Amino acid sequence: MAISGLESLVERWERLFQDYFKEEIESTALLYPDKKSLLLDYWDIDKHDSELGELLLEKPYHALKAGEKALQSIHSIAEMPSLHLRIKNLPETRKIEIRDLRSIHLGKFISVDGLVKKVTEVRPKLVEAAFQCPKCGAITRVKQEENILIEPNICPSCNRKVKLKLLPEESIFIDSQKIELQESPEGLRGGAQPMRLVAYLEDDLVGNIVPGDRITINGILRIQARRRGQLKLTEFNRVMDVNSIELKEQAFEEILIDVEDERRIKEASMDPMLPVKIRESIAPTIYGLETEKDALSLQLFGGVPKTMPDGTKIRGDIHILLVGDPGTAKSQLLRYISQLAPRSIYTSGKSSSAAGLTASAVRSDEFGEGRWTLEAGALVLADLGIACVDELDKMNPKDRDALHQAMEQQEISVAKAGINATLKSRCALLGAANPKLGRFEEYTPIADQINIPPALLSRFDLIFPLTDKPDKERDEALAEHILQVHRYGEMLERNESIEAAKIKPIFEPEFLRKYIAYAKRNVFPVMTREAMDRIKDYYVGMRSKSKETIPFTPRQLEAFIRLAEASARMRLSEVVTKEDADRAIRIVEYYLTKVGMDRETETIDIDIITTGISRSQKDKIKTIVDIIREISQETDAPAPFEEIVSRAEQEGIDKATVESLIVKMRREGIIFEPKHGRYKLTQE
Repeated sequence: MAISGLESLVERWERLFQDYFKEEIESTALLYPDKKSLLLDYWDIDKHDSELGELLLEKPYHALKAGEKALQSIHSIAEMPSLHLRIKNLPETRKIEIRDLRSIHLGKFISVDGLVKKVTEVRPKLVEAAFQCPKCGAITRVKQEENILIEPNICPSCNRKVKLKLLPEESIFIDSQKIELQESPEGLRGGAQPMRLVAYLEDDLVGNIVPGDRITINGILRIQARRRGQLKLTEFNRVMDVNSIELKEQAFEEILIDVEDERRIKEASMDPMLPVKIRESIAPTIYGLETEKDALSLQLFGGVPKTMPDGTKIRGDIHILLVGDPGTAKSQLLRYISQLAPRSIYTSGKSSSAAGLTASAVRSDEFGEGRWTLEAGALVLADLGIACVDELDKMNPKDRDALHQAMEQQEISVAKAGINATLKSRCALLGAANPKLGRFEEYTPIADQINIPPALLSRFDLIFPLTDKPDKERDEALAEHILQVHRYGEMLERNESIEAAKIKPIFEPEFLRKYIAYAKRNVFPVMTREAMDRIKDYYVGMRSKSKETIPFTPRQLEAFIRLAEASARMRLSEVVTKEDADRAIRIVEYYLTKVGMDRETETIDIDIITTGISRSQKDKIKTIVDIIREISQETDAPAPFEEIVSRAEQEGIDKATVESLIVKMRREGIIFEPKHGRYKLTQE
């Protein structure tokens, strides 16, 4: 390297600053202490002094120290504490994936992309300690380079071997924070375990990063000693001292789309069979489920999120729940979608920790050294993507409560242990749940069959029951399909060719990921008057048909809009047409017929989903309440079960219905059982 010696390097930095960056330095100095750093583009330095740029990459500690010394010596800021020199936009050759970090990168200036998984609280870090001798009172200053406190055991003034006292008020501290960066999920394939990197932030870099942020950190990779008890190991941890942070604002910028990809995407969007081709490209090894796959394909594209002038936000993401019998490929569908969707996370509600699905303040002995750490869960990590959560019914009740806010407001609030934060969770939720009794019962309200409260169920735009019923024609077709899938797999193992038109996806997953990313990045459709009239007429018409039950609420109206927007976005269309509205109506109607139908009246009743009780059931509950009240007033005692059944049968309610409604009424707190088999109203 042509540059030698710290002094000559400082002079070189001074010349560079005076000649090319004087204006930036002066404007930064005027904003001090609100702004403590001079942020420069690497290529601006390289353009004016390529040798200095090269030294910055190869010996960053040395180069940055000289640069900050040069900043301090410039007259305009001479009386201020040193400004930090921060560098952004490093060369492509210095952009390293977390999983590709090796020992050759130690001590080098590199750039790493990732997703913030954990963040500690901001803590003061000692950079220059002041110690006082208890004997002679002399003060000694010691610079602190490492994380372990360096304290002298001999007083330099009186040469006595004594324990010197640390004087915090005389010492110099800076703010410090530790973060854990995880590989972005879109870069992973086949469910690979994401690699992680611990990074240290100092001074003005702290406090600006929250879990779930996608960032690029530019800094210096170094080693950190590992211990086993008192023994130091020869194997070290790799950590990063962060010099600058670049926040990623553009959604899906990680997925590279070249000119040829764009040509193919635009060509595919013109195909009138596009919706069918995308549907058949979703888990082609799974037989049937055409409407469900149509809905999943629309979920991949999503509607348009809106922010109103008053600050109100309306989500564009589509939430879908799959409920079904064992062996109906729910988990397989979730895994396929998680690998297909850009920015997606697959997790299980059963195995998730406290922070598993939403976010939490947790004690972390290893990462937070026993103090509280803010940790992001799946819905935060899947921000702007899809969170695929299997076994949603088995999730932690604490997480389930936080889901309400995460699904509708698309943010998660954490207020615990002095940590107050709001994290973004702008993601679609694809959940799967199993019925309590193993199989889905068509004639039982869905709220009674799965361990998810109605208030949470109502936040899903679509709920699909996947049932396994004997049907000769369907069973023959399914058996043939599964056998063909296995035969195709066997032939592949032997490298033999076989016709696999129904098994191979029409659009390969890699292309479909790029298509979705392109659509979500560039297409924001607006509804035409025809589409608005079609949805409005259907919504008003269905509500006016039924005087007793409520088939839809405004929440379903928003679901129609989101699905119609997703249908237009799938075609890369800037407008939502009547055909898009029809597709949305068909899918919502299919879902409500499956889970929102009151089998007694054969009408759609949204209360079955939102409250778990249909209108006809409410009428019967009212009748039973009146019966219990009458008996209690006549006898001045709790009503016996046999008497309730006898009077209910006179009103046309059979014994089995009375039994199930009594159980539901007890659970809802309408009645209680002071004596076995005798019931009383909670409120007279």
